Amino acid sequence: MNRFLIGLTAALCCLPLAAGVAAPPVADKADKPKDAAASDSEVPRHLKDEVSHTSGTLTIAGKPLVYQAEAGILVVHVKDPMDSDPPTGEKAAAAPIEPEAGMSYVAYFLGKEPNAARPITFVYNGGPGSATVWLHMGAFGPKRVVTSDESHTPAAPYRIVENTSSLLPESDLVFIDAPGTAFGHLRGADKEKAFWGVDADAHAFANFIVEFLSKHGRWNSPKYLFGESYGTTRSAALAYVLQSEKAIDLNGVILLSQVLSFDNGPDDPNFNPSVDQPYVLSLPTFAATAWYHKKVANPPATIEPFLAEVEKFATGDYLTALAEGNSLSAERRAAIVAKLHDYTGLPADVIEHADLRISGGVFEQHVLGLRTAGRLDTRFAGATMDLLAKEAECDPQSAAISSAYVSAFSDYVRRELKFGDGRTFKLFADVFKYWDFLHQPPGVPFKLPTSTNVMPDLAYTMKANPHMHVMMNGGYFDLATPYFAAEYELRHLQIPADIARNIEVKLYPSGHMVYAHEPSLIALHDNVADFIRRTHGAGAAAN
Repeated sequence: MNRFLIGLTAALCCLPLAAGVAAPPVADKADKPKDAAASDSEVPRHLKDEVSHTSGTLTIAGKPLVYQAEAGILVVHVKDPMDSDPPTGEKAAAAPIEPEAGMSYVAYFLGKEPNAARPITFVYNGGPGSATVWLHMGAFGPKRVVTSDESHTPAAPYRIVENTSSLLPESDLVFIDAPGTAFGHLRGADKEKAFWGVDADAHAFANFIVEFLSKHGRWNSPKYLFGESYGTTRSAALAYVLQSEKAIDLNGVILLSQVLSFDNGPDDPNFNPSVDQPYVLSLPTFAATAWYHKKVANPPATIEPFLAEVEKFATGDYLTALAEGNSLSAERRAAIVAKLHDYTGLPADVIEHADLRISGGVFEQHVLGLRTAGRLDTRFAGATMDLLAKEAECDPQSAAISSAYVSAFSDYVRRELKFGDGRTFKLFADVFKYWDFLHQPPGVPFKLPTSTNVMPDLAYTMKANPHMHVMMNGGYFDLATPYFAAEYELRHLQIPADIARNIEVKLYPSGHMVYAHEPSLIALHDNVADFIRRTHGAGAAAN
């Protein structure tokens, strides 16, 4: 199993991986007997587009803003269904269904009527296999659910409020759920293979975007991608597909909690011996966590100078020591252990037993003693499931906020957006046993048998479209996709210096879901809104 996927499984182990929330049956159907024809209609041979239109208002700085909302299903195919001749005669009934996915989404358009001159941003979470409820109800939709910072949010009733940090004033928004998640479904022969994989997923999202632009007359709108976590992996591959296969130049790609090269992740790098880079790139996040939980002796008042010091040690003495492997002298080894203890707060014997190579799971399990630090947000801490385990078995942040997000959205989408009655909402699709992590990068005629790396895709797209800007946002306390690894990846894109100037980085005192910390949500909104304003006008993206 891919190391990033192992870490994701650990983070979500407090939740069912195919979590579903069913709505009660629609009232006028509840008491009717189901005959054969009715039963067949509930499981249609082919999926179809569906949509519900509503309107609302969002008040920001005392000014009410009218918007139109659209919740629905948009069906995408692996290839244009009109390109295949339909089967005839006796073969028609037995013919296999070509793969198709009904992808659910919610779109918001500012004003009483859509304005094609406005920017449009396509927003999605990651997983892979996650619905986009997190960014929708936590970050940029017109409504958001309020959760506790750093601790478990109490059970329902949850508080849903107007989101004054919504991006709607700057851009129309389309929140897209991955194939098979939320209210979406798959059909057809080899349907999992057709949509669940690095490349298959990128093509599905590209086909969704093309179809959406056509249906809504938005081909000439400034266009942005916003992806979180695996959604950043998707964004790199998707931007390349849109540019190279669909002839769509993007104005910008906005990354939140970035992972482009999975070899840089902190999840079980011991499965990849001799590659020490993940330990180096994770160390600043370990130090940030120790600083936050007061595990650092004589901690500085502010975190940024401390992290600069740790980054220098990580890429200097620490990297050199790891490179020496078993030839490292006892004296130097002791000095490295002492420094790692000072920076991470881990006991020296844990560092020794880990052979100086500390994975994310080992750190989470041992840094707080009898409690477990979060993975998605190390500010969170929870009860340790097994005190004798080597690595953490549960992520406290996932357990702390997931119920609030699912419950709030399940109520909001049905009550206000008028969509989802009689349907099951799937927070996650069970993609793990199907997902194809092999990827075919630009210029290669086949999928490479290596760990996923979409850095070449982003680099190619930036060179092909030298006016496209990229913004990376990350949290100091994110141990799923450490901020220093993200910076490292962006510094190692194979692009010339003049194009590299199109990249900007913003960091926040929060975790993987930066927006779960309200001051960071406000800062994230301000930075992304400014990015869109600076890059969407004619000539605004010039180098």
